[in-house]
Parts: sequence; C-alpha cells; structure tokens
Amino acid sequence: MKQTLLTFILLLTLSFAYSQFDPDKFREFANRQDSLFVKAYESRDIAKYHTLLDEFKIEYNKLSADDQKRSAGFLNGAYYNLCCTYALTGNKDLALKYLKLATEAGYIDYNHMLEDSDLNSLRKEKAYAEIVESVRKIGDYMYILKNDRGYNKEEKREIPPFTYQSSEQPELVALRKAFNLDSVAGKGTDVFQILNMLHWMHYMVPHDGNHDNPVVKNAMNMISICKRDHRGLNCRGLATVLNECYLSMGFKSRIVTCYPKDSLKIDPDCHVINMVWAESMQKWLWIDPTNDAYVINEKGEILSIEEVRARIISDQPLILNPEANWNRYSTTKEFYLYQYMAKNLYMMESPVSSEYDMETRKEGKTYIYTRLVPLDYSKQLPIVEEEKNQETKTTWIEYRTNNPAVFWQKP
Repeated sequence: MKQTLLTFILLLTLSFAYSQFDPDKFREFANRQDSLFVKAYESRDIAKYHTLLDEFKIEYNKLSADDQKRSAGFLNGAYYNLCCTYALTGNKDLALKYLKLATEAGYIDYNHMLEDSDLNSLRKEKAYAEIVESVRKIGDYMYILKNDRGYNKEEKREIPPFTYQSSEQPELVALRKAFNLDSVAGKGTDVFQILNMLHWMHYMVPHDGNHDNPVVKNAMNMISICKRDHRGLNCRGLATVLNECYLSMGFKSRIVTCYPKDSLKIDPDCHVINMVWAESMQKWLWIDPTNDAYVINEKGEILSIEEVRARIISDQPLILNPEANWNRYSTTKEFYLYQYMAKNLYMMESPVSSEYDMETRKEGKTYIYTRLVPLDYSKQLPIVEEEKNQETKTTWIEYRTNNPAVFWQKP
C-alpha cells in the first residue's frame, strides 16, 4: 500500500497559491475519495475500487492541465493502491498495468516500492524490474546525486562576483541594535557566534511551510509580523532573516536555494539554507535555521554545503548536530541528509548581492542570481537568462555555471 498523502498534501498547499480552481473543494473531494480507496483496498473489493476510481477521474479530468499536474499525487496514489489490491488478489498482469499507470502519473517513491510487501508477488516479473528501474532514475535521490556527471572545474563563463553588504549599512545597524545581536552572538569565536545566532533564530520564529512569507521580505518586518500574528516563515523566509542578521554582525553570508533535479517537473519543493563564512576556519559553513542544523565530520569539524554534498556522494561519514530539530520534533540524519537533502542538493542558487531587503518586490528593481548546475542538468543554456515583467517593471537575471569554484568562491 502507498504511503500517507500527508507529504503530498503539504506540497499541494504551497502550489495552490498559483491555481485557478478552488483547492479546498477539490482537496476535500480527493481526501474523501482517498479514504474510500483505502477501504476498498483493505476489503480487496476491486469492483468498488474501480467505481470509486471512475468517479475520481471524472472530477480530475475537469481540471486544467496545470491543476491536474498539481493534483497528480491523488491520481498516482489511487493507481498505486489499485496495483497493490490486484497484487494481493493474485492478478499480476493487472497489478503491473496499474503500477505502470501510477508511475506514468508521477508516482516516484522508489524506496517505498522496494519495501512494500504488497508487491512481493511481482518482484520476479520482468515488467516489474523495468518499471522499478525507470522510477529509480527519477525517484531514487541518492542514485541521482551519485550519478550526476559532476562539474567542469575549468569552465570560464563570465559570472558576476558575489558581494556582501557592509554591516555599517543603516538598516543593518538598526537590526543589530533592535535585537541586541551582539549579546545573542556572544563573546566567543566566530564559529561560536555563528551557531549562537542559528539557535536564536530557530527558536524565535517557527517554520511554517503552508503560507507565503510577508510581502516586505526583510528581517525587521518579517520578525515583527511573525510576533504580531503568531505565525512562522517558510525556509526561505527563515534563511533570509538569519542572513541579514549575520550581515549586520559583519559575517559574510548568503542564502542558498537547494533544488532537486525534478526531471518530470512535478516537484515544487526545494530547501533554502545559509552559507556563512567562518574566518577562523577559512571556509563556508552549512547553517540551516529551519532545522537548527549544521553538519560535522568524524573529526568534529563543521562542514560546508559543498563538503556535505561531496561526502554524501562518496559515502564518507557525516554527523548531524544532536540538537537538530524541526519545530521541536527531532530531525534524524537518515531522513534529513540522506533523503530530504540528497534530493535537494542536486543544484544550488544564490543571489549575487547579499544585502538587506534583497528579495522584496519593488518596481523597476533587478534581481540577479547565479545557479550551480551539474553537467547532466537539462538546462545548460543560455548562460545568462533574463526575464522582464512589464507590469511590475522588474527584471530577473539568472547566470548558470558548471564551475563549483565560481559558486563557492571565498568572500
């Protein structure tokens, strides 16, 4: 049987902001239908299951192509459970038919397919092996990460240098004073201060992935709104606030958006963390305010994003700090690093200029980002892509590079 729809529903909630149909109405119907699918599966009532599936597809087919894509998790889950029902009742041919339909509709949970005892009767079938192998290439995130074509360290594309706003900028001075960041950071080493600020940020504002961040995206405004409305921020909001706090204390810091490969274009999820320069170590540090997380090696040395990615690929030891948690729920290394971040470390992106209020939408503003992409990523060109919004008169520019030294350059 398939796994719970909770993860899909959480992602669905995020993407509905861009949808043209009533998400609550369709989700209510889909959830109700899903519970009925489960009952039909449990009772092995195939006739009832098909009746329910026909009812679901009538409503699903009323959606636009984009909305069907956003809601595909309900459809592929229904197909997958029907596959399980047929497998458990001994009909291998139809079980394989619906397993293939499930994967064609976007079911890509490779690890669950391997572990699901409902599929045991299919394991020796050639068609099953072919389906599983096709899913592995898009749903086995460790496999994808370990088998990308790597980078081109000799690449010489013209990429603008990353810049970091001075702590003497008035808004950063005001931020430092407003939250007594000198006291928050403490008097220890730069690493000690960086970690103190991470923990402070994590417990001051909770993670909330179900809502957009405030329109004005700077630390002063977002913290104020969170306190006033008793709400949190998504990972991008948390990393943005912490980034500005680091800048206000004179630390060189960037937000880094970590993306999956997502060859099917069905995964709206990514994760945003911070990279912070530790002068005493002459390196960047992995800092994640959503999970109060940093990563160390077997010698106790804090690692960079680049180092963590490389160690995942080469199966070298990684240690997650013991206090890592998501909204006070313990975060395990196995899930966080080897599932969630393995998925989202395929490629990275950062704003070229790390500064206060850098992502607030303003008429006439230009937003410039650089993305580090592996050589097997489908979109290598153009090297520079520019998009102008005539309504808001904003310009978005993205540079792409295959050279990690350019992206991880020292400040």
